[in-house]
Amino acid sequence: MGMSAGGGARKGGRRRNRAASEINVTPLVDVMLVLLIIFMVTAPMMTSGVNVDLPKTDASPVNADTKPITVSLRGDGSIYLGEDPVSGDQLVAQLKTLAQDDPNHRIFVRADAHIDYGRVMQVMGQITSGGFTHVALLAQQPQSGP
Repeated sequence: MGMSAGGGARKGGRRRNRAASEINVTPLVDVMLVLLIIFMVTAPMMTSGVNVDLPKTDASPVNADTKPITVSLRGDGSIYLGEDPVSGDQLVAQLKTLAQDDPNHRIFVRADAHIDYGRVMQVMGQITSGGFTHVALLAQQPQSGP
């Protein structure tokens, strides 16, 4: 009796170790449903703005592809227009010449870090009183550490 029980256990053990021949599709269906929900939620967010039929115009673009003029102030107070030195009295006249009397021409002001702030504002005031409206200060971006 004890032997027949042992013999039957071995036959049953062989059947349990056999590989299943069917593919389990339940995990596949679960993954597909999760992906479907993700795409259903994110698809409306991918469209940006509201569809508008814009009118056509012959006006010139706001951002013209003109090269900006750079005014530099060195630590000793000297002024440079591009790479050429210029006096404070001649600055506005030479800017108007370079900008071809365009008050919307972009002008960048660069100044040494150790120069007096009042001197920078004085030069910017000269430029804006000359009729230029697009005057900006330039600064160096801090370098990120390694």
